[in-house]
Amino acid sequence: MKLYYTPGACATSVHIALCELDIPHQLEAVDLKTHTYADGKDYYQINPKGYVPALELDDGQILTELPALMQYLADQKPEANMLAPTGTIDRIKIVSWLTFIGMELHRSFTPFFRPDTVEAWKQAARGQIERRLKYLNEELADRSYIGGEQYTVADPYLFTILNWSGHIGLDLAPWPNVASYRLRVGARPKVQEAMRIEGLPLVS
Repeated sequence: MKLYYTPGACATSVHIALCELDIPHQLEAVDLKTHTYADGKDYYQINPKGYVPALELDDGQILTELPALMQYLADQKPEANMLAPTGTIDRIKIVSWLTFIGMELHRSFTPFFRPDTVEAWKQAARGQIERRLKYLNEELADRSYIGGEQYTVADPYLFTILNWSGHIGLDLAPWPNVASYRLRVGARPKVQEAMRIEGLPLVS
């Protein structure tokens, strides 16, 4: 497999999942400003939507959309228990978390990564992020990971998005369960491995 990624972007969560599952893979860094990779090749030829992640399978097929990639990877190594079997309520709960993270958190951070975003939009987005962090803080009060005591593919995604808080100057201290969760996931050896490879600072 080959993962098309940008260091620190949401694709980092897929990279972490690949490491956690010990799935052999290659990495191809994408410049999202120019939408190029590997000596100027056109990334739109890989993913016409222009964003990361994209996962190229060994047979040449290209898969996109982060929640789908996480489910696909987990199903390659079911013995790792990073996602419950198809048809179970436990699986649906984790897919629900993947959807929540994508639609409610990931999307709310997007205005801060666009140079043309007006300040009013940023303030509205920040308010949305803070409301969702309050909800997450309550959910994490009695569990180690977002789905319970089992680490799943939803956790690398949530961890990656929470790391963006520093980019917007948002201190997680008001949500102590969220802050401790970020530290707990960030301490995992495979998470640190992926972070080092991407040249990202380790969580401390």
